[in-house]
Amino acid sequence: MKDRICCIFNLAPHYNEPIFRLMDEELKCDFYIGNEVGVPIQLMDYNKLKGFKKSLKFVSLISHFYWQKGAVNTALKPYEHYIITGEPYSLSTWLILIITKISNKKTYLWSHGWYGNETLIKKNVKKLFFKLATKVLLYGDYARNLMINEGIPSAKLISIYNSLDYEKQVETRKSLTHSKVFLDHFNTNYPTIIYIGRIQKAKKIDLLIEAIFELRKVNLHANLVIIGKDIDGSNIKSLVDKYELNNQVWFYGECYDEKEIGELIFNSNVCVVPGNIGLTVMHSFVYGTPVITHNNFENHGPEFEAIIPGKNGDFFVENSVNDLCEKIKTWISINDLERESVRGSCYSIIDEKYNCFEQIKILHKTLGV
Repeated sequence: MKDRICCIFNLAPHYNEPIFRLMDEELKCDFYIGNEVGVPIQLMDYNKLKGFKKSLKFVSLISHFYWQKGAVNTALKPYEHYIITGEPYSLSTWLILIITKISNKKTYLWSHGWYGNETLIKKNVKKLFFKLATKVLLYGDYARNLMINEGIPSAKLISIYNSLDYEKQVETRKSLTHSKVFLDHFNTNYPTIIYIGRIQKAKKIDLLIEAIFELRKVNLHANLVIIGKDIDGSNIKSLVDKYELNNQVWFYGECYDEKEIGELIFNSNVCVVPGNIGLTVMHSFVYGTPVITHNNFENHGPEFEAIIPGKNGDFFVENSVNDLCEKIKTWISINDLERESVRGSCYSIIDEKYNCFEQIKILHKTLGV
């Protein structure tokens, strides 16, 4: 057991399966994974991991605080390295960090780190929490820079980014060609905007519907395909009816077929998420489509920072339909040569940073194994 690495995670989403399986194979990890899912998210089959040891029971405490039953005992086992979900609300994680620090073991908190909207109290709590760890593995440079500005040593902070099923997606990408999928459905050659993700009020898809309506007023037409399930009774369909946009909006529904998703994203002109964004950035980029979202960075998932304005996407002024219209207008108006250049820019950032093979390299280097 001494030469194995102990991993204690809140859960293992299905999209993390590739990196967890690499960790299983290359780092010889033992996995202790939580059983609680607070959001509608698909989990991987934990039993696919050779090193899966135990499912941890989530115990809700006061407010947002919780305990992972069965996690603390791992700190007493003869592991030298611990990779742990870096969530300050987990009181069991605090105890593990204290025990391992006293035992002179090494801990690596895998965390969002800083968002940028922390109160003074939360900042001080987070500083103490991360100080207990040997290193902090962060989903991006935005959080890292914020933490450095708060006085946390840069050498302690490692950007590991995030990943989806990169290998499968690249294989899918190689088979993609320009198709008539939108022409066949809409019977027009209008440029196509895509939205992919859960349909919920927080995503502010209504702003996108309004933007398409406003653009039509100035004789600039665009179609919209929406991939995802309505999970909180949004009024998007009624808004489409109100603006008489039924011929321009395709409610595609839920889809987990990567070939279907790849074809739809690849053939779209731009992906737009008017609300907070996260993994959608990677999903759109791996198939070569630029992304537009709002400019209030502290509310986004860490993947937003992959967007480079003017190169592979844009940020509009949050909640401004007028500015969203301007950004959409820019991106649906580029010529075919520019579109292919943008496609290459989208690919490159995923191929260079946001994939499981780069993540495993960083883990090898950081842990020295």
